[in-house]
Amino acid sequence: MSGTSAALQPPADAVRPVRHPDAPAPGELLGAHYGQCFGCGGEQPHGLHLEARAGEGVTITAEFTVQPAHQGAPGLAHGGVLATALDETLGSLNWLLRTIAVTGRLETDFVRPVPVGSTLHLTAEVTAVAGRKIYSTAVGRLDGPEGPVAVRADALFIEVKVDHFIDNGRPEEIQAAMSDPDQQRRARAFEVNP
Repeated sequence: MSGTSAALQPPADAVRPVRHPDAPAPGELLGAHYGQCFGCGGEQPHGLHLEARAGEGVTITAEFTVQPAHQGAPGLAHGGVLATALDETLGSLNWLLRTIAVTGRLETDFVRPVPVGSTLHLTAEVTAVAGRKIYSTAVGRLDGPEGPVAVRADALFIEVKVDHFIDNGRPEEIQAAMSDPDQQRRARAFEVNP
């Protein structure tokens, strides 16, 4: 990515990321981390409904189709929606590390317009880990996984404790997520929300 800020450059003592032994297998659909999530949740009527799959190592592939509700300029995806798709994809990487983390910084390059009705194919990977900091990068392409680049992003995620969400979220949503009988969904609910 061109022009990445110094804040997104891993320090010299950063280490290569290590996929958690209990991470989903390559090719496995990750599913929504929370039903009400605008990025991946199925309970959001105008959400992205982004679907992410575990890749090899610490990588993710994802895709979403731009709907009319996602427009900015007539017939084109809103830049904020595209940034959300990148953020959601990058945040899903943390599930492969089995780390609860939030977006600390996201830098996005908008390379070409993304028309309504098109499907954005995203790939993302964790590039380095330094203490609580997780460095990652993503690319979104049109017309298929090898299509022309439409958007790119570099991100810094910060590992947090679940208390971050409990102390700052609305109590009714926190209680509903914590009461979910599905242990994996309960754990994933607090995975990537800032």
